[in-house]
Amino acid sequence: MKNLCFILSILTVAIISTACINNLAVQDLNNKAKEYMNKGDYTQAIERLKSSLDLDPAIFETHYNLAVAYTESGDYINAVEQYEKALEIKKDPDIYYSLATAQNNLAVDLEQMVVRLDSDKNLVAAKDYEFEQEDLTDDEKDQIKDLYEDAVKNYEKYLQLNPQAADKAEVQSQIERIKTNYLKDENYEE
Repeated sequence: MKNLCFILSILTVAIISTACINNLAVQDLNNKAKEYMNKGDYTQAIERLKSSLDLDPAIFETHYNLAVAYTESGDYINAVEQYEKALEIKKDPDIYYSLATAQNNLAVDLEQMVVRLDSDKNLVAAKDYEFEQEDLTDDEKDQIKDLYEDAVKNYEKYLQLNPQAADKAEVQSQIERIKTNYLKDENYEE
């Protein structure tokens, strides 16, 4: 019985030690990523944050910072994904705003064919693939509409959760611009 208690004690200490080391490693990677972001080196920041997520995928700040790094580097495909993951962890009003902005920018990139839908209907950087069709496909047009609709919904959620937002008029103007310019041909319902 004493041996069993001794073994369990050793295992408990080992688990706690591993968790502490893991938390320190995550914090160190996140701190290094912030340093790279402050220098404008988003590629290095992204690598550190991805490594941090490999160690602990449940940290809101890591997902959020990774989304910001992707946004700053113009990779709206991955930015949208990371903002959505951050929202799964924490329903922060500012994330709705950031997600809406990334969705809006991704729709613009798709319209300009900077990104395209591949044969599996996944958004990909157009420079990475050869596309047979030079014009937007119907699926891509549908995806653009969906992105704009999602952007409007997320801007509206931001305003709902943050009714006294300092940028309220600007966000409302952005919503109206999207509805007028991109959703005008549709029967868009609030």
